[in-house]
Amino acid sequence: MFNTSLFSSRSLLAACLGLLIGFVVVAPATAQEAVIRKNIAERLPEFPKIDEVSKTPIPGLFELRVGTELYYSDEQGNHIIEGQLIDTKSKTNLTEARINKLTVINFAELPLKDAVVWKNGTGARKLVVFADPNCGYCKRFEKDLQQVKDVTVYTFLYPILGGDSPEKSRDIWCAKDSSKVWLDWMLRNVTPARMMGECDSSALQRNTAMARKYRINGTPAVVFEDGKRVPGAMPAEAVEKQLAASRGKS
Repeated sequence: MFNTSLFSSRSLLAACLGLLIGFVVVAPATAQEAVIRKNIAERLPEFPKIDEVSKTPIPGLFELRVGTELYYSDEQGNHIIEGQLIDTKSKTNLTEARINKLTVINFAELPLKDAVVWKNGTGARKLVVFADPNCGYCKRFEKDLQQVKDVTVYTFLYPILGGDSPEKSRDIWCAKDSSKVWLDWMLRNVTPARMMGECDSSALQRNTAMARKYRINGTPAVVFEDGKRVPGAMPAEAVEKQLAASRGKS
């Protein structure tokens, strides 16, 4: 595996920060793209395949996109930078903003059949939560969600915390009434009954692969109908506000 830390250049990155103006506007790299690709491929054959080369707001600095990973290079491919681009005026993490755009989630394409589902009221409004059953913030968020009216909540079990999270997720998913067992555990601390025998828990592996694809690295993580993502728990009032905004856009 390519060790990108060998090519980190914090001093060069820091020198570039003061030159940033506004948000990243990614423009096609024209003549320099071939040069960058050729030099990096020849000098670093272990470097992963570059999917896209784009200009950044910094003259002479180019973005290298590898899947949803971002690196930066000079116009000759002589140096590679691994790190974050920060707009010091607006205090905006431009690298993060770009990755968020690359990993935007199309709500309509989510495999909701792999989720634990419950609803309040009409259930007309929808949101998705990636949650680990042993996540304390997830439990707090689940309690707050009970205050939200007319919502359907799709929970993708994402056992990321280790310990008995995978086993507990399996016990919940394989229960006869997974929604009830999930809410009993999250709201009332009723331990899920241990699942005995065979059960198709492949949904948990699919959930984990999907979370990694979308770079969801913690729980809870919330996705609204318009694709907006929010890392971490939200108060019920904030959920209500975003649900209303998302319904207007979707």
